[in-house]
Amino acid sequence: MKNTIIYFISISGIALLLLTACQPKKQQENMQENKIFPFYLGTYTTNESRGIYKYLLRQDGSMEAVGLAAKSENPSFLAISTDKRFLVAVNETNIEGTGSIESFLIAGDSLELISRSPSGGAHPCYVSISKAGFVLASNYTGGNVALLKMDEQGRLSGLLDLRQHTGHGISPRQQVPHAHSACFAPDGNDIVSADLGSNDLWIYNLDSLQQKLIPSDPPVINMNPGAGPRHMIFHPGGKWLYVVNELDCTITLLQKDKYGKYEKDISISTLPPGYTDTSYCADIHISADAKFVYASNRGHNSIAVFEVNSQNGHLRLLEHQDTRGKWPRSFCLSPDDNYLLVANQHSNNIVSFKRDIKTGLLNYMYEINAPDPVCVLF
Repeated sequence: MKNTIIYFISISGIALLLLTACQPKKQQENMQENKIFPFYLGTYTTNESRGIYKYLLRQDGSMEAVGLAAKSENPSFLAISTDKRFLVAVNETNIEGTGSIESFLIAGDSLELISRSPSGGAHPCYVSISKAGFVLASNYTGGNVALLKMDEQGRLSGLLDLRQHTGHGISPRQQVPHAHSACFAPDGNDIVSADLGSNDLWIYNLDSLQQKLIPSDPPVINMNPGAGPRHMIFHPGGKWLYVVNELDCTITLLQKDKYGKYEKDISISTLPPGYTDTSYCADIHISADAKFVYASNRGHNSIAVFEVNSQNGHLRLLEHQDTRGKWPRSFCLSPDDNYLLVANQHSNNIVSFKRDIKTGLLNYMYEINAPDPVCVLF
């Protein structure tokens, strides 16, 4: 009987493989085309928007608005937990000099509010989550970075630690610190914060037992005068860090030395040669295969596409893709890396581009209206 059962399963498995192989090519293509990726939109709620919205991206690049997922005030930046169960958003509305961080349960097409905690400073503009559930909040006007933690039920702790930045740069927008982002390195322990106002990168180490942010030695990396560091991405290998600078429209490469410390390397412009009109960088992302880097230009209204040199991390400009809208505040790569979605804040639209996996280049596919779009998140 035992041998008979094994034989039956083997025959069934072969039959299933043959059935799959014999499916008409058109039918297999249709199955692929039906693949859908949900994504969320963070907004400013000073005009038509009422909070966080849910959309769908189809395999052909078209998009569909599902609707309002959660009411929230100025949820201008979003992050999602590693297990995809919870979404975290900043709330820039200030009460007694501090904004807040909100956590939501992802429940179908809705987001159910779980908890709300003070961000530790005015106008939080960035939030990130580690695999262990630690949460970093960057307070732009407050000029500081806060540490919180989210438990297994998605509930946020109060403030565990708060690090105040100091210093200033040479630009009129750099009179005081403006913490613009704080990210966990691939190892989950190192933390890098970009401060547009002080014109520095602030480096911390996470003490997970004491639940504190410990300044590195040295604690600060000075960026090029007037650069205005805003966002960053880590190369998947962890040895390179790319920082997009808002004020001088550049990307700066930092490399890790043999002691694990970051050192500045070269910077490259995100704008075409000879371009002199006003423009500001906003967002930066890297493809899953680490071969291409993308950055958004507000004013020039483009996505700059770069190829990564696999030997030294240097970038080579490939193209500037028109975002078909005004003020591309944020963009995001789809989970399969086939599409790049751009949120054009001032023209109230989201635009999808098909990404050539081999060349990294972008081709326009579709656009959809969106209320005050700021942050796109899969």
